[in-house]
Amino acid sequence: MGNTITLCDNCDEKIVESLSMSNGATNVLLDVLALSGSDLAVTAREKEFIVWLNQRDQSVVGIGTVGFSISEMPWTKRDFIELKRFLLSVIDGAINKCRWEDLNYTPNEYMVVRILNHLCLLITNFHEEFVDGSYYTYWVTDESDEEPTIPIGFPKCSNHKVLLSCHGCLLCNNGM
Repeated sequence: MGNTITLCDNCDEKIVESLSMSNGATNVLLDVLALSGSDLAVTAREKEFIVWLNQRDQSVVGIGTVGFSISEMPWTKRDFIELKRFLLSVIDGAINKCRWEDLNYTPNEYMVVRILNHLCLLITNFHEEFVDGSYYTYWVTDESDEEPTIPIGFPKCSNHKVLLSCHGCLLCNNGM
């Protein structure tokens, strides 16, 4: 089993190939994005994107169940260009090892950079016409759990300084 990140539900796979990876590689990807993104996120919308990514926590929701489509992310047409630029900067920060020293393991740099470059390709090829705002609307109004989907005030973990999701700290949950 593993996880796959696709461009969008109705997109032609010929645009860009989906990113398939092992569960372990998924954890590493999400860890380095959490570190980079939590440092770079300034606006509420940027923080929402990192919280959304941090909710893909396999230790809570299940191994092999956190694959997604780029179109499922909390995009809106209103701020699409700014958030696309932000996500690309988060990926660039992760490629440049932003806070990797905070991990309690040493990621396989070759593997992680290859995965991050593929994710960059997916984001680059995701265009405004692919945005389905209903994903964002559903996500921000889904309060089926005890904790709010987006923690109020965008708190960060006191140990890892990453944005918390409704599941808590992605890094703490992974045993760091």
